[in-house]
Amino acid sequence: MASNGIDGKLATCKVVLAGTVAKYLLTEVSIDLAKLPKTPLLVGFLANQDPAARKYAEWTQLEYELRECDREDLEPLLLAVNKDASIDGVIVYYPIFNGRQDQYLQQLPDVRNDVEGLSHNYIFKLYHNERYIDEAQTQKSILPCTPLAILKILDHIGSYNRILPCGNRLFGRTITVINRSETVGRPLAALLANDGASVYSIDVTGVQQFTRGNGIKKKMHEVVDKSEWDLARCLQVSDVVISGVPGDTFQVPTHHLKDGAVCINFSAGKNFEPDVKEKASIFVPSIGKVTIAILLRNLVV
Repeated sequence: MASNGIDGKLATCKVVLAGTVAKYLLTEVSIDLAKLPKTPLLVGFLANQDPAARKYAEWTQLEYELRECDREDLEPLLLAVNKDASIDGVIVYYPIFNGRQDQYLQQLPDVRNDVEGLSHNYIFKLYHNERYIDEAQTQKSILPCTPLAILKILDHIGSYNRILPCGNRLFGRTITVINRSETVGRPLAALLANDGASVYSIDVTGVQQFTRGNGIKKKMHEVVDKSEWDLARCLQVSDVVISGVPGDTFQVPTHHLKDGAVCINFSAGKNFEPDVKEKASIFVPSIGKVTIAILLRNLVV
């Protein structure tokens, strides 16, 4: 029986923990890992004061080495890793400089070591909805860890309609993503739209809509500005609300949520108000352990 909610009523919101979803993904990783001749070595570079890197180190279950350095030394260290055949994957904890310099650094790791899906080739494939890196379609393109983690969570909770063909299974879903960063929010909106959803992408500059057009007839998503739309209007029509605004100052107003919405928080802070479970049907308070599972998955594939 479900736990009691307020006033003795049965709770209508299911809280889904990241560890539950990660457990299934890690089982798949273990199977793939058993087929390899050696345990892959993942190297992480920490050139900032981000405490989240410590959590990555604690949660990572494969052979993992965290290297701390001054940010001015990061570029030559990344170039040196490209020549080290003993290293199988590299992760860099951003932001470091912010802006274009970070984008430059993302392109330095050799593509064979890119487990974050941040190299130009992988990003091009993502935005163009090309799911394989070879013409024979034997090797899937690597996708960024956090956006893919959110997709895996949505699949786990049943937001993907498995009756529909793969690639169209979010058709009919309206999703709001509050974050349009180049590393998470924008690629996440593109992935969701490429899977058939109508996505409202929100940041401080306004609202954009990502879709594959009417009837999802286009191969890849298109983006249009929605200058007349605001956060409240997006929330009121959204089946799924995904928020990743840094810090603790922003919170999604519960009273604007659609009844029964799925709510997912991927910020280190709490982006949803305490009463979110009174409106949401499913609430995912954090995704970190799923992101780690995706990182390990990308490392062993």
